Amino acid sequence: RLFNRDNNKYYLGDTKMKEKLLKIIVEVCEDDSVKDDCDLDLFEEGFLDSLGLTELLISIEEEFGVTISPTAYEKEQLSSVNKIISVLKEKGVTL
Repeated sequence: RLFNRDNNKYYLGDTKMKEKLLKIIVEVCEDDSVKDDCDLDLFEEGFLDSLGLTELLISIEEEFGVTISPTAYEKEQLSSVNKIISVLKEKGVTL
């Protein structure tokens, strides 16, 4: 279980969100090693490019029901699993 700073409680939803997101990212990046470090910069390490980001955002929309426009965020804000989770939380995604 992960600690949720918003309400100072342990919250299982963070783990479920991360698991779903990791599954999507592994599929888009076609590499299991992205699961090893959730702070890994997916662009710098060559796992994502602009086309991959578009595919990732479409998959996130389908899975989580939230639209993330690539023009609304800097690439840096979407560069790692943990940063994408933060964006999803900002967009109101909960599990």
